[in-house]
Amino acid sequence: MLLRKRRRKLFRTPRFFRLFRRNSEAVSCPGNVVVLYKNGGEFFPPLLEACREASRYICAEFYIIRDDRTGRDFADALAAAAARGVEVTLLYDYFGCIDTPGSFFRNLEKQGVRCRPFNPPAFHRGIHWLDKRDHRKIAVIDGRLAFTGGMNIGDEYAGFGECRYKWRDVGMRIEGPAVAELRRLFLESWQGEDGPPTSVTGEAALPETGADNVLIVSGGPHHNRSFIRSAFRIAIAGAAENIKIITPYFLPGPRIVRSLLRAAGRGVQVQLILPSISDVPYIRLLSRTYYGTLLKGGIEIFEREGTVLHAKVMLIDDDWAVIGSANLDNRSFHRNYEVNVIVDSPGFGNQVAAMFDTDLARSRRITLEEHEGRSRFAKFVEWLLAPLSRFL
Repeated sequence: MLLRKRRRKLFRTPRFFRLFRRNSEAVSCPGNVVVLYKNGGEFFPPLLEACREASRYICAEFYIIRDDRTGRDFADALAAAAARGVEVTLLYDYFGCIDTPGSFFRNLEKQGVRCRPFNPPAFHRGIHWLDKRDHRKIAVIDGRLAFTGGMNIGDEYAGFGECRYKWRDVGMRIEGPAVAELRRLFLESWQGEDGPPTSVTGEAALPETGADNVLIVSGGPHHNRSFIRSAFRIAIAGAAENIKIITPYFLPGPRIVRSLLRAAGRGVQVQLILPSISDVPYIRLLSRTYYGTLLKGGIEIFEREGTVLHAKVMLIDDDWAVIGSANLDNRSFHRNYEVNVIVDSPGFGNQVAAMFDTDLARSRRITLEEHEGRSRFAKFVEWLLAPLSRFL
């Protein structure tokens, strides 16, 4: 017990924070107020209300925006803001929105919303453009509020996550100095896609308004190494008591696996909640190729039942919470533009821990005996798909 207390104290030392920031390029923003939204039913009403109350500008960046009820509600809020003179800029991923009619965005343009696709087809650059995605989910309102997390704009994200058509996801609202960094990331992406000039520049960061310390880690293919993966690994290495992870697409690669096994080996309780129902079934099959090694190493694995799991959460020692757009897979580490928000706050961490326990109660534990007893056909399919994991 004494060792764990000493390790916990080391986790919170300035030395650890310096190591974390140096290896992840994290931007530290103390003095925020962060609100946790445990599902889309909680997330979308305040997001839409903030858009309706915007007086100066709205910057929105989402991987998927659907032409459904939720997408149209969002579009109506943006158009109404533009009609009253608010500067509205919307960046959407071309590939993520490939099922959304072009008329959806043209209609927004006609109503004064400046829209840009991220990474539209450019065959003169070869086929590499196909592999680049803007997977971030960010909305900044008047420089005072920001919304982020794992939710796209669509009906499947907008419920309470207890059926196959209303997915399980998590988001947050931030008020305070961290808003400026999310605005900067948006502008970086917007200008990188030759978006028209915007007046949303040069603003000072908000003063400290609360007690939540926030670190923001961004990543993308323009970086020489994966800051997203480094942030996950260092957080895992700093755990003294427990590591709780919820993730929908689990293809972590050997480095993350080693980090998790080392944590379990030094007595840290490691619990993973992965999907029982997935919108990408072959990734679920590939995820299972990791189960045997992890279970033998003392890591607890659960599969969330009753809904499609899309939330991306890591909680360290119940007070270091990571919520964002990044999955534990090579695509998020190396090929997507991602953003994760780390909230260093015991109060916020307790909320995330309670949410994790709720999901745990709705999950089924996977045992080593059950995993090793799966059918030969299942093992063959996993073996057949395994070489694809590095590309996903």
